[in-house]
Amino acid sequence: MPPLRTVLGSVALGALALGALPATAAPKGRPAPTIDDGLMRRVIATLASDAMEGRGPATAAEPYVLDYIIAQFKAAGLKPGNRGEWLQPVPTVSITGSQFSPLTVTGGSAALSFQPVKDFVAFSYRAVPETAITDAELVFVGYGIRAPELGWDDYAGVDVKGKVVVVLVNDPDYAASDETGLFKGRRMTWYGRWPYKYEEAARQGARGVLIVHDTYPAAYGWNVIESTSTRNFIQTPNRGMDQTEANGWIQKPAAEKIFAAAGHDFAALSAAAARPGFKAVPLGLKASYSFRNQVKTSVSHNVVGLLPGKGAPDEVVLYSAHWDHLGRCKPDATGDDICNGAVDNATGVAGIVALAQAQSQAGPARRSQAFIALTLEESGLLGSEYYAANPVFPLARTVGGVNLDGLAPGGRSRDMTMSGGDKSELNTLFRKHLAALGLRESPESNPERGGYYRSDHFSFAKRGVPVYSFGRGNDLEVGGTAAGQAAAEDYTRNRYHQPNDHYSADWDMSGIVQEVSLAYRLGRELADGTGWPNWLPTDEFRAIRDASRTAAAAPAKPAKPAK
Repeated sequence: MPPLRTVLGSVALGALALGALPATAAPKGRPAPTIDDGLMRRVIATLASDAMEGRGPATAAEPYVLDYIIAQFKAAGLKPGNRGEWLQPVPTVSITGSQFSPLTVTGGSAALSFQPVKDFVAFSYRAVPETAITDAELVFVGYGIRAPELGWDDYAGVDVKGKVVVVLVNDPDYAASDETGLFKGRRMTWYGRWPYKYEEAARQGARGVLIVHDTYPAAYGWNVIESTSTRNFIQTPNRGMDQTEANGWIQKPAAEKIFAAAGHDFAALSAAAARPGFKAVPLGLKASYSFRNQVKTSVSHNVVGLLPGKGAPDEVVLYSAHWDHLGRCKPDATGDDICNGAVDNATGVAGIVALAQAQSQAGPARRSQAFIALTLEESGLLGSEYYAANPVFPLARTVGGVNLDGLAPGGRSRDMTMSGGDKSELNTLFRKHLAALGLRESPESNPERGGYYRSDHFSFAKRGVPVYSFGRGNDLEVGGTAAGQAAAEDYTRNRYHQPNDHYSADWDMSGIVQEVSLAYRLGRELADGTGWPNWLPTDEFRAIRDASRTAAAAPAKPAKPAK
């Protein structure tokens, strides 16, 4: 999970496209079951114990983690969800770069040379032993965005096949003071995230990508980029050969020198790139750089359980949480080298176990409900990415879901915060339940950082599943906003991704119960309903889900008669 922002926990809710919001509250005719805080305490304490060694994926501890989660799913009343099996294997590959050459740029009045790590960073998504870019043409493609729903195409009229594209970080509205603008103002969209820029460049046939790093629009310093030498991916049959040969970042001062060598002013071209109608600019220069790749493969596992529906069992609501954490990590001052991950994310697994128990006690819903403990979130959302690319239950028949990630201990709040902004009709569903519970909605802090795109729910969103994350706000019933802010800041500073993210029997679980109870209401309404909430018309994921749902609703074509 990303660091806790200014909320005390985060819960993500997703649903899929077409149709109106479900009309019924959940469940009719009986009170909602009580969320079992004792059960959650036991699950958190076990998963965060030293015996689980920090729950590192594909380590000796993984079988013990999986066995425990399966036992809890069984006890909650679930059936094996992956076609009669509990586990979904997730094949992964890690690629570590080394022996980086300088980045040389020729074609100007004098050759330029930039140093690896200091000036630029490069890596490959391809599982190959060596990457070498030689005399590839450089093309400036602005923000590298193709957004047909917004009438925006930075690649229009330019052929970048076999070339290296230079791209600006974030999206054109990043400097706005509010959320007004084609790209939602200061709120980062998917088009502003670096993975999108690499994916789009690959779709356009580019050989390489260099994103210009600028701390303010990136929302993090160069130190974050230069500190990562190993990157993790899902294994693919083609070993990633449909991706660019090399992705990477370049420092803004280095980019300014390249543009000057090409006879262009970087600031002027950047300003032009933020305006509609921008056309890509070939720089008339050529780039060369190379590096070696150490490739390792491994297999981890998602755990999948199921509660079959009674009315529309082929329509599915998902509940998910990642079970993995960092395993053995840098020792603290006491010598403790186990990153136990109690908040991140033993709490989330405990939450979906409690939800499974509550939904089972409530009786079968109209739709089926699947519960998935995902692996490899900390390695780049890989467990959810693999599931979403290889779904056990087709995404076109998946109604929505709830993702639990980092439920911080502490008291109940008077407000809830949602990340992602107004993206879908689910906002209406969320606000309806807040009103029924006497809670208010508080604004998301730091929407420019793109936190919505950094947890497992996003793996579904990028395939057309509208997903929102929500969590307790800072206005606690006891202590108010001062207490809420202090708790969030204390966790981020002193425990996030550190060995002392421990469980304590002294934890106040009332806030976690509050969040999981709301997740129950939202999930049950989807499970008992008939509607398919959709993205808003201008959202970046609307077209993807519309196409998916339209295909799912189309009648099957008759088989051709045999000749």
